Amino acid sequence: MNLEIEPLRDDEYTKFEKARLIGARALQISMGAPFLVKLTPKQLEELRYNPLEIAKLEFEQGVLPIEIKRKLPSEQ
Repeated sequence: MNLEIEPLRDDEYTKFEKARLIGARALQISMGAPFLVKLTPKQLEELRYNPLEIAKLEFEQGVLPIEIKRKLPSEQ
């Protein structure tokens, strides 16, 4: 049996990378960092001012200023 694993594209993240990105951004927001997306007061109410939900929204819109550097087996 030959298993071929396709490498991730630059715009794809593993569940671990996604969790790390959202968690790091949520921490920044909870410490007072400005939002990277425009939110109305009504939207903030709907999100309950939750830093984690705001970070998820920013991730989905692709505006996080954080980058992932992957060390691939061929580069070791």
